[in-house]
Formats: sequence, C-alpha cells, structure tokens
Amino acid sequence: MLLWRPNRLDPTSPDVQAELARRHKAAATTVIGLLVASILLSVVAFLARPYLIEKPNPPLDVAMRIAVLAIGLGAVAWRRTKLSPMRLQDIVGLAGVSGLLQALEKTTIQIACFAAAISLIGFISTFVTGNDGYTYWSSAVSVILLIWCYPLKSNWNAAVRNFTQPPAETEPAESETPANPV
Repeated sequence: MLLWRPNRLDPTSPDVQAELARRHKAAATTVIGLLVASILLSVVAFLARPYLIEKPNPPLDVAMRIAVLAIGLGAVAWRRTKLSPMRLQDIVGLAGVSGLLQALEKTTIQIACFAAAISLIGFISTFVTGNDGYTYWSSAVSVILLIWCYPLKSNWNAAVRNFTQPPAETEPAESETPANPV
C-alpha cells in the first residue's frame, strides 16, 4: 500500500522545482547539442564533397537504411515504454519526485543518443561510399527525432503534478442490501 508523504512529493516545493529546472536544463542542453552536431555533420559532408570519390555499395545502402529505420522505430518504442504512465507512477511510488525527474531526464538523453547514432551512421556511410546524400538523409531523420524528443518544461511540470497528487479519498461502501422503501 502506497502511503502519501506530502513533504516528499510536494510538486510546488522549492527543492522539487530546483531539481526539475536542473534536470530539464541538462536534458535540453544535451538535445540541443546533439541537434547542432547533427547539422554540423551535414555541413562537413557538404564541404567534403570535392574530396569524396563515389563508390556505389548496394549492400551498405540497404544495411544503412534498415539500421536507420530500426533505430528510429526503436527510439519511438523506447520512449513509449520508458514514459508509460504506469511505469512513471511506479517510479514515483518507489523513488519519489526525484526518481520521476531522473527517469524523464535519462529517457530524453537516451532518445537523443539514438538520434545521434542515426546521424553518425549516415556520416560514416558518406565517407565509405562517397555519396553525401547519406549524411543529409540520416541527419534529417536525426533532426526530426531530436525535435520530437525535446523536453518541454511545461510537460515535465505537468507530469510531476499528475503523478504526485494524493490519492482520491474513497467514500465508505454502502451496504449491499437495498433500503426498504416501505
């Protein structure tokens, strides 16, 4: 049975708000940094075009596309699993608000790393095959994934509020026998 501890789970306390701001800033900075890195990889591939010698490699092309698709869909499934309401509710019950914020930060950074891996796969494929399109295509997928996983502070505040509300008081059960109207 989960006991309500108002001091530990108060979403408006200064400690909780400070930790929320700190963890949100860390996650947002990581996502923005990887977004910039993904765009810079495209710029490097563009600048390297004159030095690339095109060597078609159909097996690598198929493998790269499958890897990008698998990592992209895996990132979506990962986020849906890690941020499912039942899981977050259990985390709050076991680790409190701090555990919830840690889970939000950790999951956001993991999804951002998936996106960075997609961009890196395309960049490496560009240098193996000499086709700069791989970097552009994978960086576009990476940027979409990074924008999708960007942590909004309002969503994190809402999650803290929703998962830390005290349980609703239940009405005492009425007797199962109907009252005699006569």
